[in-house]
Amino acid sequence: MQSDLADKLTVNPWPEDSAPGVIFILDARNRFEQSLLEQWIEQHRPEGISAEQLVVSLADDTKTIDSSALQTALTSSQCAVIAPLRVAWIPSQESIDSGPSIRHLIFGDERRPSARRGRKILKNFPERLHLIEGKPDTRENLKTRFLHQHGADGADKPGAFAGFVARQAALVLDIRERRLQGGRYKVPRFVAEHLRADTNFRQAVRKLAVEKNIKRGDLVKEVSIYMKEMISIPSTFWLDFYARFNSFCLNLGYEDKIVYNQSEVEEMRKLVRNHPCMLLWTHKTYLDGMVIPKVLYENDFPMPHMFGGANMAFAGLGFMLRRSGAIFIRRSFQDNALYKLTLRHYIGYLMEKRFPMNWAFEGTRSRMGKLMPPRYGLLKYVLEACGTVDARNIHIIPISISYDLIRDVEEYATEQTGRGKGAESLSWFIGYIRSLAKPMGKVYMDIGKPVVLDRAPDPDDRLALSKIAFQIAVEANNVTPITFPSLVTMSLLGAAPKALTEEEVVEDLHALLGWAEARNLRISSDFDRAYADQIDGLLGIMIDEGIVTRYDQGPEIVYGIALEQHSVASYYRNTIIHFFVNKAIIELALTKASENEGDGALDVFWAEVEYLRDLFKFEFFYAPSEEFQQEIRTDLDSYDSNWEELIAQGSVGAVKLLNSMPPLVSHATLLTYAEAYSIVVDLVAGMDAGDTLEKEACVSDALHLGHQRYLQRRISSESSIGKLLFSNGFKMLEHRKLTEGGDESVAQARRDMAREIRELLRRLEVIRALAANNRNLYQ
Repeated sequence: MQSDLADKLTVNPWPEDSAPGVIFILDARNRFEQSLLEQWIEQHRPEGISAEQLVVSLADDTKTIDSSALQTALTSSQCAVIAPLRVAWIPSQESIDSGPSIRHLIFGDERRPSARRGRKILKNFPERLHLIEGKPDTRENLKTRFLHQHGADGADKPGAFAGFVARQAALVLDIRERRLQGGRYKVPRFVAEHLRADTNFRQAVRKLAVEKNIKRGDLVKEVSIYMKEMISIPSTFWLDFYARFNSFCLNLGYEDKIVYNQSEVEEMRKLVRNHPCMLLWTHKTYLDGMVIPKVLYENDFPMPHMFGGANMAFAGLGFMLRRSGAIFIRRSFQDNALYKLTLRHYIGYLMEKRFPMNWAFEGTRSRMGKLMPPRYGLLKYVLEACGTVDARNIHIIPISISYDLIRDVEEYATEQTGRGKGAESLSWFIGYIRSLAKPMGKVYMDIGKPVVLDRAPDPDDRLALSKIAFQIAVEANNVTPITFPSLVTMSLLGAAPKALTEEEVVEDLHALLGWAEARNLRISSDFDRAYADQIDGLLGIMIDEGIVTRYDQGPEIVYGIALEQHSVASYYRNTIIHFFVNKAIIELALTKASENEGDGALDVFWAEVEYLRDLFKFEFFYAPSEEFQQEIRTDLDSYDSNWEELIAQGSVGAVKLLNSMPPLVSHATLLTYAEAYSIVVDLVAGMDAGDTLEKEACVSDALHLGHQRYLQRRISSESSIGKLLFSNGFKMLEHRKLTEGGDESVAQARRDMAREIRELLRRLEVIRALAANNRNLYQ
């Protein structure tokens, strides 16, 4: 063992300028590690140089650093240079390949061995031991930095400077050790101690105490409770464990390799390294929170901190997540000024130190497949925290997470019809994980263009916040990939209730894909263009799940979507629906213009475009008005540069233009929403003029009326029945001032609205018929 150790002692741990004397801080977990570091120091001790060796345990972030000996040395010693040293242990290759196991839980992390185990490793595997030195610094420099960060007020607190020096020692040692272990293990250390020592935080607490007329000491005790509740305490072992757990869960039903663009990941690495960053992802399932950590871990990224609701901090899962970067926050803390203050300074610290934050910016899982309206709460708090530390050049990176199939969708479909959602618990989570063990295809992660802010906006500027959120949503939508399941459900739903032959499915896909490619839309990098040769295999998982039906007992094989599966199939269609909304609006506006008698067809077209844009504004994200109109013009230019002249001709020209636009998509895109709106509009139209429609009653009554309409086959499928659809329908009515009771003019406006929706449904049926008749045109 001595010969093996001799090789480790060859590097000189003494600072180059040791003449003023050295205080060695030995980060040793046991007497064995301490003896190794002392032997290392003695082997290279220069003559005539004084030195002190202090054992300061820096391993446990959950405990306050005992810096009493260091405080004494800094006060009385003449030594002017501080040099931190540590023993680092590398896991065995077997452990690296297999990841953490029950054995590691029992015997401990191989990176933190006991003295007995450490001696054994040194004897049998000496290459796994490394003696490392953190970058030394002078006491004078450290004092200057301490006063700059903590102010004169902090300097008066006993032990404050010694605590600062100890934390700096931990920091430089961690930086050095990451060269051995990897960048994925970059984690914040001793966060609570840093915040308590921070001048701005202390002043904010003192100010709040004065405002609330509460003793500062009482607030400090309360702060400690909040810090223990919210501050993540990540460690190398639990980061490894969480990575393996994520892979285990995702691999139960999905292919091992997540589909993403490596160059986009590398570009994100640069941004995360150099700027305060937020990674905001779309939210479709509980698994979303596992996708980004898995990809970043595999690419040796620093651990992204994630926000989680306190409802997910239950036994087992909460323990693991808190040690893997999760920040559990209360669902409601608007009235708790001290909690908000503590959270703001904590987040500000993380952003300032370049620890990326990540969360689902929609705030909840999308129950319909399309992007939900973003919630501003967390974004507001993080940006406010950025303002607290005066962060600059803030990068908000939108990330779209998509799946071929999702286990949660059937639950969403039934939940939307009125059934409640069960509460999360450990037993619920175990059942959820078990339910993942069935083939569900691939997972996709696509990184959007960052939304860059020179600095955080004023916290009370809701307009600025809404613009930022809108940009994030648009960029996330732009990079959501078109996948085979999303495109094939759009094709089959467009034909429903009819089934399509295999040839018709292939030709539909060809037309839809060609349209998307012509507009440079994001298409999954692994979208197999040879689908015509293997359509049955590609549809296999969807057939096994009962989403798609296949009938092969006749002369031709046909595919369709059973009526009871329309809600599920609509979910996958809706993941890409935003790409087709403008085209759907054009088709409907052309149909309206084609029915115009006399002059003014072009005016009718543009009026209908704006009407539809406003009608569905609670469903989709549009570009600003002028930009939106230019998008419509550009799309029409791609079909015929003389489109304005054709529309102005009236019926003949508009129909000619419409027939040149295969594939027609408005019936496959907007029928669900139009039918849902027809239900809430009929509800309000049937009320007395003086009656007011309340939201809760609207949604409840619409669910009942919707089921009746479906049984009467007055709506096409159950996908048009849903709480979110009816809730947005209510918002539409409210926006048009049709929910509040009034005089006869209100009743007439309600009846007019019902007539308009019926006309819209009629035009959608016209386009559905045209699509069926025109199918041969692009075969």
